[in-house]
Amino acid sequence: MDYQQLAKRIVQRARRKGARQAEAFLEVGRQSSVRVHQGQIEDLTQSTSKGVGVRVVLKDRLGFAYTSDFEPSAVDHIVDQALKLAEFSAPSKLNGLPSGKDLGRFGDTGLLFDPQVAELPGDWKLKTALEVEKAARAEDSRVIAFNGVGAGDYVSEIYMASSEGVTGAYSGTYVYLYAAPVASDGEGLQTGYWMDYRRFLDDLDGPESIGREATRRAVRMLGARRVKTQQVPVLFDPQVAASFVSDVAGAADGNAVYQKASLLAPLLGKRLAGAHVTLVDDGLMPRGLATAPFDGEGVPTRRTPIIEQGVLKSFLYDAFTARKAKTRTTGNAARGYNGLPAIGTSNLYLEAGSKTPEALLREVDSGFYVTALLGHGTDAVTGELSAGANGLWIEKGELTHPVQEVTVAGNLLQMLKDLDGIGSDLQFRSGTVGAPTVRFRQLTVSGE
Repeated sequence: MDYQQLAKRIVQRARRKGARQAEAFLEVGRQSSVRVHQGQIEDLTQSTSKGVGVRVVLKDRLGFAYTSDFEPSAVDHIVDQALKLAEFSAPSKLNGLPSGKDLGRFGDTGLLFDPQVAELPGDWKLKTALEVEKAARAEDSRVIAFNGVGAGDYVSEIYMASSEGVTGAYSGTYVYLYAAPVASDGEGLQTGYWMDYRRFLDDLDGPESIGREATRRAVRMLGARRVKTQQVPVLFDPQVAASFVSDVAGAADGNAVYQKASLLAPLLGKRLAGAHVTLVDDGLMPRGLATAPFDGEGVPTRRTPIIEQGVLKSFLYDAFTARKAKTRTTGNAARGYNGLPAIGTSNLYLEAGSKTPEALLREVDSGFYVTALLGHGTDAVTGELSAGANGLWIEKGELTHPVQEVTVAGNLLQMLKDLDGIGSDLQFRSGTVGAPTVRFRQLTVSGE
């Protein structure tokens, strides 16, 4: 089936039936994954999916419907259904598709599709997952079990058309490995987790690397204890730092800003951090997991600095919210075929600094290196962070004993001001948010 032509035909039918504007967003995908346990297959999954969402605007009224059935009668039905729903929805001058100044030539994404991933033999995932498990066990005899070990791949195709002139399509591949071992010293249990997630097979860490690092992260937490309540320098490892980056981006969500539900709302153009802090959302990052030529509304993706050299430069918008806020979309509409667009991030990351993580550690006399945050992140309205934390204590620039059952607390704005060190180890380890090791001048660690 020619999916691009199908998207165009849907738009044409909606227009013929009276829609002022119409859009078709179509997804086709296939994925497979395997989980192993003690050298045997625990779970093997293969699936395919497809669907198309139809959005129409009829006299300032919005209608939306979707289907996974591509038979002509079913497609015709959802077009009619979207138009019928539009007739009964409340009118708003804000309803409408991106057009004119917000559309245009798509940027250069580079390669997003790896034939090696698309053509992986069926036994590759099993063989590789078993190698991950074997390496994890070989790294340390204190590994007694696994919460999960696996591998998987995914191939995705996106097609889009709209009455405003959008015609586009792209395909991408994804491949991943992960391990979650459980270690015991006879007195307590600790878990570790490590994974890698890439578009291209050649970029993926090897199974031995994944397994061994997962085990190291579990074993190093054995014997963890609490520490006394105190205010000390705190480092976040890249995975924890990525969650902090997500919290900052959540506060930069244009809808939250418009509703005055973000503490960043009045601070556009203000300095939030030192000149070494730059936070970027980049839909065109080479080989990025969220790289795409256009967003969920057909708007060309781009590189958007949220914080640039410490200054709050931009909020993130889709077309509807931008219209409400009387500004321009930033190409940050995220969606699947079965839902309307909403504001999301693409490849979101904190730019790397020049110091190694070891150098950041050496400058700390006594502090806390956080490897896991438990519970909710930062509150976007107040900026308050209070979360359970696990990690390693720092003494005289060295990691010493493991720490758990403590709480780390701070405020997002103060944390940005106190972000006094950024590592050179930027990582996109498990998804579309990346960060290096970061160091805060002072946070409250609550324990005994």
